[in-house]
Amino acid sequence: MAATSPPTRPPAAAGFTLASSPGTRRVSFTLRGRRRSAPRWRAPRCSRDVKPAVKDAAEEETPRGPKIDKKDDGEAVAGTGRGVLEWFSLDGVAMDILGIAAPAVLALAADPITALIDTAFVGHIGSAELAAVGASVSIFNLVSKLFNVPLLNVTTSFVAEQQAVDANNDTTRERDEIFTPQEKANEQRKILPAVSTSLALATGIGLLEMVALIVGSGTLMDIIGIPVDSPMRAPAEQFLTLRAYGAPPIIVALAAQGAFRGFLDTKTPLYAVGAGNLLNAILDAVLIFPLGLGVSGAALATVTSEYLTAFILLWKLNKEVEIFSWNIIGDGIIRYLRSGGLLIGRTIAVLLTLTLASSLAAREGPVPMAGYEICLQVWLTISLLNDALALAGQALLASEYAKGNYIQARLVLYRILQVGGVTGVTLAAALFIGFGSLSLLFTDDPAVLDVARSGIWFVTISQPVNAIAFVADGLYYGVSDFAYAAYSTLFAGAISSIFLLVAAPKFGLSGIWTGLTLFMSLRAIAGFWRLGSKGGPWEIIWSESE
Repeated sequence: MAATSPPTRPPAAAGFTLASSPGTRRVSFTLRGRRRSAPRWRAPRCSRDVKPAVKDAAEEETPRGPKIDKKDDGEAVAGTGRGVLEWFSLDGVAMDILGIAAPAVLALAADPITALIDTAFVGHIGSAELAAVGASVSIFNLVSKLFNVPLLNVTTSFVAEQQAVDANNDTTRERDEIFTPQEKANEQRKILPAVSTSLALATGIGLLEMVALIVGSGTLMDIIGIPVDSPMRAPAEQFLTLRAYGAPPIIVALAAQGAFRGFLDTKTPLYAVGAGNLLNAILDAVLIFPLGLGVSGAALATVTSEYLTAFILLWKLNKEVEIFSWNIIGDGIIRYLRSGGLLIGRTIAVLLTLTLASSLAAREGPVPMAGYEICLQVWLTISLLNDALALAGQALLASEYAKGNYIQARLVLYRILQVGGVTGVTLAAALFIGFGSLSLLFTDDPAVLDVARSGIWFVTISQPVNAIAFVADGLYYGVSDFAYAAYSTLFAGAISSIFLLVAAPKFGLSGIWTGLTLFMSLRAIAGFWRLGSKGGPWEIIWSESE
């Protein structure tokens, strides 16, 4: 391997032994002559390929194993034709992706499962109460998607970047300094402005959401079309008003989850969310019927569980970083707001496109609408798997990009696209085989089932496309390419909406499903185009120098 050395370090750091690991093709090194203190935070396997800072000609040893040149990474695997099996190899990066995605998908699935449990309890109170809770939850979720999810994605990227840079600086400093055990203990917790800024913004946004939902509950009911004399009106307002007190802990918990994701830790959020959801189910069983609180009991159970989840996450996060820090800089807040604003625009484009499709399906009648809703819910639920892959790619890419390790960043890019493509094809095959039986869980109406099964092609064929589109979003966020993520989604939404307005009246549900498939296809195409064009932050990733 040709040795390329950066500026020479002091002689005390000289003398390295190089060894290459044949499994993941990395370079490791050992430092001679002085003891090296252990780093305070261990990076995951997807870490920087360390290059020797100095090579002593008198002590130089021949590296063991195969030579590794600049292109000995995912580019070599993808471009030199080593075979299909090598292309699908589960190397260290692929295992890192799966290791992050597996707990994440369980955490993402916990909330829909809890919503189903709430629905089951409330459904036994009465149909009016069930409809009222459904309307209130729809309003609450709309607010959450608009403001909370963008903050989650921005926090993940910014914390991953800052953590990577901080870890690099610590590693460099620890090579030249020897810390006492007391000094190591004092520096165990980090000060990361990205975490403090995110939590401060989350607190402020959560309080504003709470006040807006409480004060405007009646107006919101008028907007969605629930009149004052409707039997749904009173329980809907009651549930939404109580549910609003859970807005601050929800967004604070999401900000904390984003910080853990930036640390490449998706297990801690899973445990916290699981504990909260378990408490929610227990309180539902106690408050709704035994204590006779009805809809109010369901709301109180949910809010209590959300405070527990937020408490656990903040307690665990405070062991890693100083969360109550005044180290909040104005530039950081502006960066959060600017990036979050772009993602809010992107979220609006997605919601408007899906809402338009649902409204056009409703015009077809109750039976077609019911069949369409089954297909849509299966489609959205499966997207949780793709979301988990996207956040894994986002966190890993953000870390390597912040380190300036562009070879490893390209390897992450290749692997996440490969894993996403394979996942999409696997999901398509599984749904094609099992969708008929799966649809029986939703209804036994033959007419509705016929409509639902007619949409099997939409649900299955779109899965590989969906996987690439979601993964592309995660890659955008990983390099903070938020502007392109927003504008490309707005463009795809505008084109797809026009298509829906033209095709739905002529072709019915087939036109609607085609329009949604077009929406996801345009997003996937935009992702490939952005990666291939080497524009914006991708230019430096594709550069040959590091």
